[in-house]
Amino acid sequence: MARAARTTTRNPPGPSNLHTKSTISSWVGRFAAALPAGPVLDVACGGGRHLRHFHGLGHPVTGVDRELSGVADLAGTAGVELIQADLEAGGPWPLGARQFAGVVVTNYLWRPLLAALAGAVAPGGWLLYETFARGHERHGRPQNPDFLLLPGELLEAVRGQLMVVAYENGLIERPRPAVVQRIAAIRPGPLGVSESARIML
Repeated sequence: MARAARTTTRNPPGPSNLHTKSTISSWVGRFAAALPAGPVLDVACGGGRHLRHFHGLGHPVTGVDRELSGVADLAGTAGVELIQADLEAGGPWPLGARQFAGVVVTNYLWRPLLAALAGAVAPGGWLLYETFARGHERHGRPQNPDFLLLPGELLEAVRGQLMVVAYENGLIERPRPAVVQRIAAIRPGPLGVSESARIML
């Protein structure tokens, strides 16, 4: 299997990167305040834009990536855990059975991880996922279908585990034209699906 296209924010803005290093995803920003208190996991954290954002909101944060130079300035910061791991090497999921109030993934796809990502969401917690989808190859990198989500693929990834709050698949124009798929989903907690009544859409 080909290695995943690396479109994390430590790279300069370009056709394969939806956001600058300092600008969080608008999708993540839309739901960030809805996350309950607790730790947030940023997968393929790159330059740490989401780590920094959620840490600023008062969450303990964990960032995992193959290369941590983009977040080296955060090493030793209270409430910040950095884990260097090659998520595509075929080894065990580096977070084990840990669960998080939020799991955030943007500009990254490695299909063998999808089940682990959904499983890492704690009761009452959220999965916020946004990356490129089929059709994006007409607009720039990535163009390899291994790194482009199929229609409905994120819906299937969370089916039976998480409750979908919002889902989109289509063309966006800003900050540059791209075809993306994104999902916001929660794992029902002790209050069950009635928790969705607290979500501001």
